[in-house]
Amino acid sequence: MNTSREYAKYTSLNVLGMIGLSCYILADTFFVAKGLGSNGLAALNLAIPVYSLIHGTGLMLAMGGATQFSILKSQGAQRRGSQAFSLAAMLACCFAVLFVLTGIFGAGMVTRLLGADQAVYQMCKIYLKVLLLSSPAFLANDLLLCFVRNDGCPQLAMAAMLGGSFSNIILDYVFIFLCKMGIFGAVLATGLAPVIGIGIQSAYLIRRKNTFHLVKTKFAQKEVFKLMAGGVPSLVAELSSGIVIVVFNGIMLSLQGNTGVAAYGVITNLSLVVISIFTGIAQGIQPIVSRCYGAGESEKVRYVFRYAAVTVMASSALIYVGMFLGAEQIAAIFNSEGNVRLQQIAVYGIRLYFIATAFAGFNIITSIYFTSIDRARPGNAVSLLRGVVLIVPLAFLMSATLGLTGLWLTFPLTELLTAGAAAVLYFKSK
Repeated sequence: MNTSREYAKYTSLNVLGMIGLSCYILADTFFVAKGLGSNGLAALNLAIPVYSLIHGTGLMLAMGGATQFSILKSQGAQRRGSQAFSLAAMLACCFAVLFVLTGIFGAGMVTRLLGADQAVYQMCKIYLKVLLLSSPAFLANDLLLCFVRNDGCPQLAMAAMLGGSFSNIILDYVFIFLCKMGIFGAVLATGLAPVIGIGIQSAYLIRRKNTFHLVKTKFAQKEVFKLMAGGVPSLVAELSSGIVIVVFNGIMLSLQGNTGVAAYGVITNLSLVVISIFTGIAQGIQPIVSRCYGAGESEKVRYVFRYAAVTVMASSALIYVGMFLGAEQIAAIFNSEGNVRLQQIAVYGIRLYFIATAFAGFNIITSIYFTSIDRARPGNAVSLLRGVVLIVPLAFLMSATLGLTGLWLTFPLTELLTAGAAAVLYFKSK
């Protein structure tokens, strides 16, 4: 019963927080669609992969370090746990410098690589530049969220995620409509959201309730690789969405032009919310699984995973029914210009694309489960299968043979095949 209550507490708080976190981009989509039309929506969709890269890097360092911290803490090794936090913080600083330099000197080049044409180039470049310059705040916020959660305070982590997201929604409206700042206002609101999240969590550090601290630690290659390997599934989970968007955007441009890209932008942002639910469940079980694993309570580890799998199946059924029945209304929310073709493509895509929900949820919790018990290889294998190895070649193959229908079915087929491999790896690991 204690484990059940703890599971319910951590997963519910994390799901709420992750849904709020996904509203960073969803709010932008809604307000950009209303204020800037289909070209603004296309520009935003082209820029989303960079957001996925930044956020995925933050989660890789945070989840990898927090998993080590939780295991070491359960074994009474407090100082080594703080060293894991310190190493993660050092790596976050290195990546932040890299992203900021890219924003200053390479925003235009990245915009062209993402496929922006003359109609959307300038808007996309502005969005990317400000996003990259805001990367230190995103990385620091991700790091604090994971460590605060693993330090036994999931309520504060949820409050920080929701606080940042609500501020983003309010600032989106203020900057885009009241201040008439256009795409710059949308990305400025997004960049300020993690700053709000950091501010909310700072009270926890100021009051010294945290058991993790910055301490002297060696920047050893072995420890760096171990920490990053533990967070690779989180990186791939985020990065895969970015890779998929880049590939799908390119194919969609050839099939339906900018209207198709705008329609896919609707589905992309809905997918971010759906995936955030499963990521919330996965991140919710991680502290419990890591602690139980560190304490040698293997039965509780298996129990928590089974409970997560049941939760994923139930929630995915509800999500798909809602998506299927409400596809027309959902697409219309983002179709401010009343573009008939955009509406048709988006509705058709929603009903096919989200067949993947149950399989995607199972794959996400399985990959995080493996890294939570310090088994990075099978977790990384699941993440790479769904993120790169299967989906990219299948996208070209399916679209070449079945056109637009094949493109929409690529995601469900990829997640189905990966789920089969994940199930095999799970039962072998037992």
